[in-house]
Amino acid sequence: MNLEYFIAKRLSDAKNHKSSISAPIIKIAISAIAIGLVMMIVSVGTGVGLQQKIREKVSAFNGHILISNFDDNVSQVSLAPVSTNQDFYPKFTSVEGIQHIQAVASKAGIIRTETSFEGIVYKGVGKDFLWSNISEYLVQGRIPNLTGPLNAEIIISEYLANRLELKLGDNCNTFFMKENGSQLPNLRVFKIVGIYNSGFQEFDATYIIGDIRHIQKINKWKPTEVGAFEVFINDFDKIDEKGLEVYNNSQNREDPSKTLDAQTITQKYYYIFEWLKLFDFNIVVILIIMIVASTINMAVALLVLILERTQMIGILKSLGANSWSVRKIFLYNALYLITKGLFWGNLIGVGMLLIQKYFGIVKLNPENYYVNVAPVNINFWHILTLNIGTIIICLLVLLIPSFIITKISPIKAIKFN
Repeated sequence: MNLEYFIAKRLSDAKNHKSSISAPIIKIAISAIAIGLVMMIVSVGTGVGLQQKIREKVSAFNGHILISNFDDNVSQVSLAPVSTNQDFYPKFTSVEGIQHIQAVASKAGIIRTETSFEGIVYKGVGKDFLWSNISEYLVQGRIPNLTGPLNAEIIISEYLANRLELKLGDNCNTFFMKENGSQLPNLRVFKIVGIYNSGFQEFDATYIIGDIRHIQKINKWKPTEVGAFEVFINDFDKIDEKGLEVYNNSQNREDPSKTLDAQTITQKYYYIFEWLKLFDFNIVVILIIMIVASTINMAVALLVLILERTQMIGILKSLGANSWSVRKIFLYNALYLITKGLFWGNLIGVGMLLIQKYFGIVKLNPENYYVNVAPVNINFWHILTLNIGTIIICLLVLLIPSFIITKISPIKAIKFN
């Protein structure tokens, strides 16, 4: 039998412990551990959740890596076409970790109604477009049918629909400038079959999505010519590495004049991803503050427990127990208190994340945070790491106040009152 653990358990279960001087101190220490863990779980869950959601939204409209002509890489619209007769299309097999590749094209235009007008970017997509990335943002209607003959179906953002006073099933007149500089614009009448709301103001205020063949006809491109290729990867953490691999494997070795550019979304939307990095710093600061506060409270509680049990320490030492054995008794006791605090912290913290995930109580301003509802990420390994890390750090720090036990003299301790 582990004697130290047995004594520590008896101390924790003792009925007179509840009425002792240390009772309120212990309750405060347990509460500090619980509150600290709640703050850590919520900060990690919401911080990581927001980062992932914004990454998903940016990649849904742009892919993870964009392959285009060099004269096209800073523009939202497709200027010079790219041939689909590429070794990497329609399957990018030369680079591992590529999930999907799709051909797209975009063109600036103006939607005009009887009462208003708005500048837009028409994004043309084909049969290979990954609609699953957009479908979750669809609030009304359906996605356009691109499998049959060319039709005029499009989806438009809820933001643009409200500003232009358009609704599902309406037709909208869209004007595109001709590439030859003609003053007469191209008119296309599109039918709205779906309305989406991504919560990302920069995209919602700009994009309408429809058949790529409209852009090919307006620009007088061949059916094998598109504006760019959007590449999706499996692991976002490797985006810089994969971006370089995609660039190296998308070049035409036989004709260097047809060099293509490969740009990652972290490069294209640099300001967004730099802003997201601030969340990592904020999370680290919160974790440090909460762990420091928890360990200080536990250290105070342990000191009170030691002072309250001074006579017991003297008796144990007089019976032959060494200082380390006595210290282990109080460390076991502290571990019990820490575990109790972690139990309530996990229960409350995970409960709050689940409530937010399924009920979306906390709302955010999409103009500032790019989302309407605060997203959460409930990761078992993150929570387990927080728990283990809290236990280890607290116990290591508590070794310092427990050192006072080695200074207690058995004779003086037994007389201590």
